[in-house]
Amino acid sequence: MEPRGHLDPQEQHDQVAAEAAVSAARKGHGGVVDDDALLRADDIIAGYVPGVNILNGCSLTLMSGELIGIIGPNGAGKSTLLKALFGLIPVREGTVRLRGEDITGLRANALVQKGVGYVPQTKNVFPSLTVEENLQMGLYLAPKRFDERFDFVTDLFPMLGKRRKQRAGSLSGGERQMVAMGRALMMDPTVLLLDEPSAGLSPAYQDEVFIRCKHINAAGVSIVMVEQNARRCLQICHRGYVLDQGTNAYTGGGDELLSDPKVIELYLGTLAKAR
Repeated sequence: MEPRGHLDPQEQHDQVAAEAAVSAARKGHGGVVDDDALLRADDIIAGYVPGVNILNGCSLTLMSGELIGIIGPNGAGKSTLLKALFGLIPVREGTVRLRGEDITGLRANALVQKGVGYVPQTKNVFPSLTVEENLQMGLYLAPKRFDERFDFVTDLFPMLGKRRKQRAGSLSGGERQMVAMGRALMMDPTVLLLDEPSAGLSPAYQDEVFIRCKHINAAGVSIVMVEQNARRCLQICHRGYVLDQGTNAYTGGGDELLSDPKVIELYLGTLAKAR
């Protein structure tokens, strides 16, 4: 483009508007520049039953090294969004990109090979198998790396090393959650999708899960976490997304959302007011 000084007022106005449009296009959801986004979902429309959409145009951006949280009321589409990202339900409109590559609708096994891990909320361990066998199942695509990855995972979760020969079904709920997260980490993912990792756990194990999530993130794994404990989630995440009726209601930094009066009133309740 010509320098603005060589343009008449209307042309200068048009150039400024064009540059603003380019700048806006480069902005990721949640106020980040996402030219180099690790994972990006744009205007996702998806659902389980034909003709009935649960997600109605929601979007998110995950940058390398980030831990982002997704909160919202029951039925907002939080878990559905993770399933759409991981290819478990059909995406009717919109795109999902990993490092700029369109991965919309790819099967879960292909996404695992590309570095995406997923931990569902329920039925996330093989109860009749030992802890070690559960971790082996997480590495079925690269079994020769077991010793290396086992050392990495048990460094993050020492309990798994101590209980490696114990059947997963005999563990507590919090311990099973760690088995599930450890299994997802065995393939050395760059992105980890966590669906309500603290659900149903005792307060002590809830805190342990959040601490472990921070350790996993510090080890270089970028995380998208759907969480029912909204206040605790926002305390540890870099950025948060509030979903409501399948769309983005609010986005921003974790601390920013924790102190937003509207978010407190509508989604966090009196517990956050006492913070």
